[in-house]
Amino acid sequence: MKILVLHGPNLNLFGRREPHIYGTTTLAQINERIDSLARELGVQVEKIQSNHEGELIDFLHRHIDGAQGALVNPAGLTQHGVPLHDAIKAMPFPVLEVHMSNIAARESWRAHSIISPAVKGTVQGLGPQSYLAALRALVEIVRESAPAAARA
Repeated sequence: MKILVLHGPNLNLFGRREPHIYGTTTLAQINERIDSLARELGVQVEKIQSNHEGELIDFLHRHIDGAQGALVNPAGLTQHGVPLHDAIKAMPFPVLEVHMSNIAARESWRAHSIISPAVKGTVQGLGPQSYLAALRALVEIVRESAPAAARA
């Protein structure tokens, strides 16, 4: 099973950017935790971080036929990423939206996600654990939806 992990704009600054909101864990440390959990769950992960919406969309397109699910932290694209929203809707696999902070508890303009209607669900507000909880959930969702013969 291949799971995609997309980190949006400015997430390369985790650990430095607003540590009072996002903590001091770096993106490299988050990716290490994701890799470790993926090994434990017996799945493969392919990760990308980009400050450019088109690169995230191209990544989804490249993996449309080879992935079974995706985690997307749209970051600054959460409120205005219409092309990313449309790309997610085109995917034949489940996608979960991930946020380190609770966007509903922050500035009012952050509370509305244009991405949420395109995804199966959202995990937010748990810091780096948001990614890990989302990965566990997504793997279960994919496994439960697989035909019985494929699960055996």
